Amino acid sequence: MQDHEFAKYVRAIGRGPGRGLALTCEEAAAAMRLVLAGAVEPVQLGAFLMLLRYRGETAAELAGFVTAARETLASPAGPAPDLDWPSYADRHRQLPYFVLAALLLARAGVRVLMHGIAGNAEGHVTTRAVLAALDVPTETSLSDARARLEQHAFAYVGLEHICPALERLFALRPLLGLRSPVNSLARALNPLGARCQMQGVFHPAYRTLHQETASLLAQPRAAVFKGGGGEVQRNPDKPCAVALVVDGAAGEETWPALAAESAFRPREEAQEAARVVALWRGERDDAGAVATVTGTAAVALKLLGRADTQEAAQATAEALWRGRW
Repeated sequence: MQDHEFAKYVRAIGRGPGRGLALTCEEAAAAMRLVLAGAVEPVQLGAFLMLLRYRGETAAELAGFVTAARETLASPAGPAPDLDWPSYADRHRQLPYFVLAALLLARAGVRVLMHGIAGNAEGHVTTRAVLAALDVPTETSLSDARARLEQHAFAYVGLEHICPALERLFALRPLLGLRSPVNSLARALNPLGARCQMQGVFHPAYRTLHQETASLLAQPRAAVFKGGGGEVQRNPDKPCAVALVVDGAAGEETWPALAAESAFRPREEAQEAARVVALWRGERDDAGAVATVTGTAAVALKLLGRADTQEAAQATAEALWRGRW
């Protein structure tokens, strides 16, 4: 009996301790093409994803996966966004103030594309719930997202409308009991080819992985840091180490803590999205939450080249917050 076409990829990474091989970028792309085409048996897919989860994917493998996924996208013609902002944590341990940071940048003329999954709404406030509470629509295609960017400088589109086959892989988590490399893949997707990309990761070790992947994908500029729940959201109580790609060169910088005392509650019980809306509208006073918004926006402003120093970026973000209405 002849081996299945996909078997060689499972065999390569699953040979055992000291014998398993990392896939090349080209091999990883070929493997992901089969996965996204539905040409892989469920048992093969589960084995492949969990072997990679156990061993940890390499930057070359992740770059190959992203390359294959991008080939499936129906990317419309037109100018690229300024900033790509993935949002793929399926549950937020704290309120998603990063949405306000993205909207603040859009108010300043930065075209921000946010994309993500629906998330687990049980007991948690999702990105989409906050957008709905702010009366910000979500788009159902990349074409609609690009059109909205031109009119409003901010657009959100769900992964189910960008790459349905990839979104279905997220649905495997309840069956497998663990996240898979799909989470990392989606974060690096950058579906409309923005020059700058922000990424939040859950584990600090993933900073280097995403930084190296961005370099392999020729991403001009990227900033990767450990964010709340794996989202692009700074904790203002702690210094923030940011892995960078700037015009092709890798680097790292550390941003200082912003709050003198712990005004921010990193394990905030997820209440109604109305609390985020109230902060945006000036109906709620929370210095820690405001520092989260402006601190996150500041990293983006420096990445975009709209500020030369951290101090200037933070000052600009705070001025934008004060003048948002």
